[in-house]
Amino acid sequence: MKHILLVGDSIRLGYQAVARRELAGLAEIWSPEENGRDSRNVLAHLDEWVIARAPDLVHLNCGLHDLKQEFGAATHQVPLDEYAANVRAILTRVQRETRAQIIWATTTPVNEKWHHANKEFDRFEADVAAYNFRATQIARELNLPINDLNAVVTQFGRDQILLPDGVHFSDEGYGLLGKRVADCVRRYL
Repeated sequence: MKHILLVGDSIRLGYQAVARRELAGLAEIWSPEENGRDSRNVLAHLDEWVIARAPDLVHLNCGLHDLKQEFGAATHQVPLDEYAANVRAILTRVQRETRAQIIWATTTPVNEKWHHANKEFDRFEADVAAYNFRATQIARELNLPINDLNAVVTQFGRDQILLPDGVHFSDEGYGLLGKRVADCVRRYL
């Protein structure tokens, strides 16, 4: 059976059970118990989470934590240029140090008004677009497939499946994302 890794933030935590169920019998799926958080954290745990496991396929994303901004702050948790450098380092190390097929997943959309009202920091839609643009450019340069989870949510209707915190999803939303991840993984098994 193929060995698949799902690495990502809390959105991954939300859809992974659905992806596992959808891929049952086709692949053994592992993911870190903890939230992958930002690109710095994924890079710091890359040996433990990915390299040492010698996976056949890695479905990977980070971005939502990178683009966080404290209320009134002018800087992101991880600035865009550092994020791009981190994503490039993550993807090139996995390519160089494993035989895994890598699938890059885009960061899902946010409702910045709902988020601002319910969180202690901001996330902005323009930042989601900017961070996704840079990461997908890098993935394309490295000839990696892209699972556009952002488009899946947008096409379905973002606010129909987002929770009031403006970033996480309802069961229906996570079901939609988990099925999309499983469909994408199946194509590359």
